[in-house]
Amino acid sequence: MSKLNKNILFLFKNKYFLTLIVFFIWLLIFDQNNLIDRANNIHKQSQLEKEKKNYLQKIEQDEKRMNELKTDKKNLEKFAREQYLMKKDNEDIFVIVDENKKK
Repeated sequence: MSKLNKNILFLFKNKYFLTLIVFFIWLLIFDQNNLIDRANNIHKQSQLEKEKKNYLQKIEQDEKRMNELKTDKKNLEKFAREQYLMKKDNEDIFVIVDENKKK
């Protein structure tokens, strides 16, 4: 046998080394706070933080839009016409639907 094979065989006969290997396998797979779940949780956390940043930006934009609508009557009228298809008494509204966007 070569020296390397003897060293490897000695490691696997060593009860402390075997205990250490079993302990790491236990931590990696079987434990309640195993390393695989921790890695998944870290990945989920980073995704949630990105979503949080995105939602905070949307909230900021919506707050600016709300402020504009509350302060300027022309913007409020424009918003009502675009979003809720509201009209004045003497107006007609024609809604044009793009067939390509539906598909």
